[in-house]
Amino acid sequence: MAKTDKSNEQENEKEMSFFDHLSDLRKRIMYMVLGLLIACIAAAFIVNFLMETVLLAPALQVKPPLKLQNIRPFGQTLLYFKVLLFAGFVISVPNTLFQLWMFVAPGLYEHERSWVRRITILTTFCFLSGIVFAYYVMVPTMLGFASGFGSAQIENSIEINEYFSFMTMTILSAGLIFELPMISFVLARIGILTSQFMTRYRRHAIIIILFLAAALTPSTDPISQLVLAGPLWILYEISIIVVRTTQKKKEESI
Repeated sequence: MAKTDKSNEQENEKEMSFFDHLSDLRKRIMYMVLGLLIACIAAAFIVNFLMETVLLAPALQVKPPLKLQNIRPFGQTLLYFKVLLFAGFVISVPNTLFQLWMFVAPGLYEHERSWVRRITILTTFCFLSGIVFAYYVMVPTMLGFASGFGSAQIENSIEINEYFSFMTMTILSAGLIFELPMISFVLARIGILTSQFMTRYRRHAIIIILFLAAALTPSTDPISQLVLAGPLWILYEISIIVVRTTQKKKEESI
């Protein structure tokens, strides 16, 4: 009877722990949504700058310039809302990542919880670095190829929402890819990934990188794919160094 009561208490504790976990998840999601909303409101004050200088500039700066057109009755209205949402998402990335790490933190050891703020900063830096690389290197390269390719008798006139989708897909893909060193660091800390494994399968990784570049690049030209594959390979090599350093620190602390 005593054993039954004890087992019931343990089940109740697990159940409470589970609901506490769900409650924390709900709270973190609310904080992320609130952060996104505040960021979108902040972006609304500079929406004209975001439209004219940030979004449209890459298409107008290539030679020959690309002509953008709207073919929907409320196409531009919808576009403005999309720009605000995307800008709000980028601005709120630090808060989103911090909330995610805080949700994971209770499952970490005490000394590991001190990582949360540092990892948030580094993860944000990697993501924003990918965005900057995509905007200043990948997008101009792809648009330059698109504007100069083909017959001179055919005018390249791109629908504005298609152009926006191309921009967001390229930028987000690069931002996520640039998280590779941080993902490798976390996997190394919990013992899943080793530098020996990454070194042994380097050739396989290069093939996977080429496939990823082809899948994530919106355009089909090989130049654009190589522009993404090159940094991916560099990030993979950086990740090996990060994992090796992490392993050494773990061994020294034992």
